[in-house]
Amino acid sequence: MLDVSKLEWTREPKEWSAADGVVTITTEPGTDLWQRTYYHFRNDNAPALQLTTDERFFSLVVRTDFSGAHHRFDQCGVVMYLDSENWIKGSVEYEDGVIQHLGSVVTNHGWSDWATTEIPADKREMWYRFSRRDDDYRIDCSEDGKVWHQMRVCHLHEGGGTIKVGIYACSPEDSSFTARFDHLDLGPCAWLAHDGQQPDEE
Repeated sequence: MLDVSKLEWTREPKEWSAADGVVTITTEPGTDLWQRTYYHFRNDNAPALQLTTDERFFSLVVRTDFSGAHHRFDQCGVVMYLDSENWIKGSVEYEDGVIQHLGSVVTNHGWSDWATTEIPADKREMWYRFSRRDDDYRIDCSEDGKVWHQMRVCHLHEGGGTIKVGIYACSPEDSSFTARFDHLDLGPCAWLAHDGQQPDEE
């Protein structure tokens, strides 16, 4: 398991806890991550608790519990936040009590995109596996931590050197909830080299 004491905050929230491998974050209203695309606004105030690493091949696993989410866009998940204009996140966003959006955002040089699919609103836990291969990244999700489904393969233009990766939670509108994270683990890259690629070089 990942030693939570080695993680550092970008924008520490007012209310959070870390004990026995469990992290909780209580979100504050009006917090979010988004840059420009379609909506034209820029939001850059969500808290992120991350590990700084220069490992080129790894997978970070975490289980999220968002059973307290109750308002549109309440969310929590995995994040790789470098700066306001370069980051990746994967999460479930609460919508309306009927559906939620399971998705990922990749922001390169200040422009965000959002790849998403609808899932039932009664899903209140999700596992994520965030994998790095040099400056390419993959996010997988799982309902049980055993069977994994690919969400996203992407490139981050500024993601080739030392990075920060971890967890985040936020409530973009007038809301607050407590997100719970556990089973945090950093290990060998589960995203294997494609057929014909050279083996990993550490």
